[in-house]
Amino acid sequence: MNSTLRFSAIDIGSNAIRLLFSRVIEKDNESLFFVKESLIRMPLRLGFDAFTTGAISEKNCDNFLSTLSGFKYLIEAYQPIDYRACATAAIRNAKNGLSLVERVKDQTGIKIDIINGQEEAAMILSRNISQYIKNNKNYIHIDVGGGSTELTIIKNGKKQISKSFSIGSVRLLEGKVEKSFWDDMKFWISSSAKGIGPITAIGSGGNINKIASMEKKDKGESVQYGHIKKLIKSISTKSLQERTTTLGLRPDRADVIIHASKIYLRCMKWSGAEKIIVPQSGLADGIVGQLYNKYRRL
Repeated sequence: MNSTLRFSAIDIGSNAIRLLFSRVIEKDNESLFFVKESLIRMPLRLGFDAFTTGAISEKNCDNFLSTLSGFKYLIEAYQPIDYRACATAAIRNAKNGLSLVERVKDQTGIKIDIINGQEEAAMILSRNISQYIKNNKNYIHIDVGGGSTELTIIKNGKKQISKSFSIGSVRLLEGKVEKSFWDDMKFWISSSAKGIGPITAIGSGGNINKIASMEKKDKGESVQYGHIKKLIKSISTKSLQERTTTLGLRPDRADVIIHASKIYLRCMKWSGAEKIIVPQSGLADGIVGQLYNKYRRL
């Protein structure tokens, strides 16, 4: 007998806010299917404020509250079993992040959990990405956001170590990444991946998903290091307007995709990974997986 369960997730990132409606289908107590019914993305760049002035502007606070108010009505209409809202680097770093979270709770009833980089990486890895990990293989999981990059080393299919770095696409766009940040990342990757043998990258984040799509790759397929480098070189020759009109990139993707690619490429180079698997799964998917696991434990 099949059963269908509904869950919702809100991913409050540095470059955009996403609302995911997902249906989990349990088939004969053996097979499990996660179906994305709808994904709403609002290009509200909270990281622009958080990483330049240290606080989210009043205008963006108001836009954020309006967005979450709208999301609340949509969640009520969808009637999920449960939902969760998680905020990452922008809210985490903004000096008025906590007060904004409290305003959202007071005005909409939505409780926002501010999560750290390691929890973010663990949720992304938990279900939708773990299916691509083989027990006898080594991987580096690279999750690039607007404000931070979460890295996880996986040896023989088992998670070994992870770390969050304050290097993200929006931070790079705003010139807020110092050379020492790169040096720290390079040292960590080199020392953590040393001696474990051949390694494959696994990438998550909107920019690597877009790169895979532009390379005409299906979900879970890999993209070669050289192909990414060639594609980004081609994109970099075009103006922002050409990237949107000719390549079909959204404006808030067009100005950060090169910066995000620099992070993926450097992490691949420093770890020795020649290709990157792109499951096209992110934090919102991880939240849904977590909610489902919680429901089944009840």
